[in-house]
Amino acid sequence: MYRIDCLQFANWSESIFREMREGGVDAVHVTIVYHETFRETVAEISKWNRWFEQYSHLIMHGRTAADIDLARETNRTAIFFGFQNPSPIEADIDLVEILHTLGVRFMQLSYNNQSLLATGCYEDEDPGITRMGKEVIGEMNRVGMVIDMSHSADRSTIEAAELSERPITITHANPHVWHAALRNKRDEVIRAVTNGGGMMGFSLYPHHLKDKSDCTVQSFCQMVADAADTYGVEHFGLGSDLCQDQPDSIVTWMRVGRWTKGIDYGEGSAAAPGFPPQPSWFASNLDFGNIEAGLADVGFDSAEVAGLMGDNWYRFFAESFGPVEAGH
Repeated sequence: MYRIDCLQFANWSESIFREMREGGVDAVHVTIVYHETFRETVAEISKWNRWFEQYSHLIMHGRTAADIDLARETNRTAIFFGFQNPSPIEADIDLVEILHTLGVRFMQLSYNNQSLLATGCYEDEDPGITRMGKEVIGEMNRVGMVIDMSHSADRSTIEAAELSERPITITHANPHVWHAALRNKRDEVIRAVTNGGGMMGFSLYPHHLKDKSDCTVQSFCQMVADAADTYGVEHFGLGSDLCQDQPDSIVTWMRVGRWTKGIDYGEGSAAAPGFPPQPSWFASNLDFGNIEAGLADVGFDSAEVAGLMGDNWYRFFAESFGPVEAGH
């Protein structure tokens, strides 16, 4: 059984890398940028390259699913790069392939707001995938960069699933029927993604949880069971959205970037944005065992638990990160 988390944005340190190893985490999809330009993104990749060198006994750069096996064999965690916003490609479709060559494997088409490619979930109107968005989806399909619609609006997500010739993903969200957060996904959205062979990662971020920081592991795992019954267990995994050790100022950057001089308060708060406390049963990379046990308690068999904890993501990674074969 693999342990794969398909979204984290921690304040990275040797301590967290060691926790990943102690927690038996084989691979993590890491957000390396939110609103950065191409040049700023290259600087972030350079920072990670230094960490791969400095902490080569703990982490390694993941580019293919086979790298997860190498990480396991050498007692390391494979790190896969992703963007929560298409800003790194600026207005240049050629940068998709260049960034894939640099190791980027996931890109959201929008982050809360309207982008050049798609509409974010905070906008009042959702006109769907733009002209450039259609072209970028095709280019991402070609090179093997996964389309992530976690922060996108409903119509844009459904259209992305229809337009993409390869399965897409929602790396970190939960069903809206369980908890009506703005960022959680309605039935027709999840169905569009899963009917196309795509994947969804369940989020442990408190704003996405029923009862928020007080959510119980039983409630979370029953939500997983209900979703698996509805859409098929093979389409799900974890995308914890763990933001471990981050200062509250980072939330401002996540929501605001450079697009406003004000504060975007986001969901359910009139106060300055900040990170809510994690549920007690999932505070760090040491706690994946609590979810594994909870999934078994709600009736999943061992193979299904293994799929949800990482085997489903491993299969998706194996099918998604390479270029389209010639003639296809």
